[in-house]
Amino acid sequence: MQKDDSDIRAFLLAETFRFIDRVAALPGIKRIALIGSLTTSKPDPKDADILVTVEDDADLTALAAAGRRLKGLAQSKNKGADIFLANPSGEYIGRICHWRECGPGIRASCDAHHCGRRHFLHDDFNDIRLDAGVVREPTVEVWPKVVCRQLVPSDLQAYLSSFESGRDEV
Repeated sequence: MQKDDSDIRAFLLAETFRFIDRVAALPGIKRIALIGSLTTSKPDPKDADILVTVEDDADLTALAAAGRRLKGLAQSKNKGADIFLANPSGEYIGRICHWRECGPGIRASCDAHHCGRRHFLHDDFNDIRLDAGVVREPTVEVWPKVVCRQLVPSDLQAYLSSFESGRDEV
């Protein structure tokens, strides 16, 4: 029996906010935001798109592990998850590497421009490059404070209100 689209959306939202709960307190995390289809009323989003601003010297190991967990959970429903990264200057720097082991020469298939220069940073600018405006002012900032730059669907608003009040349950 196949679940309907609202179940998929609810699943992605729940897992996205669990991810945010896990990573918000990690050292070097400056901001966590949502972009893409979860910020709209699209009933069957293809993935969860999260933008995380990190300090230039932040260790990305725990963030990568949490990202792999989210991606795996999303894949169990034939969906995806991308953790995009920005620096404190508001520049897109790449995505979280999806490999458990990250470093130069470990994966011949790695298409990061500077594989291993910064562990778990996948700077595949030939594949994806976020718009500078989206990086500076993402659709929905979730942490450290909630900022909505557009009207958001009621299911997302419920999570934001709950998150803002310090509860992680909707």
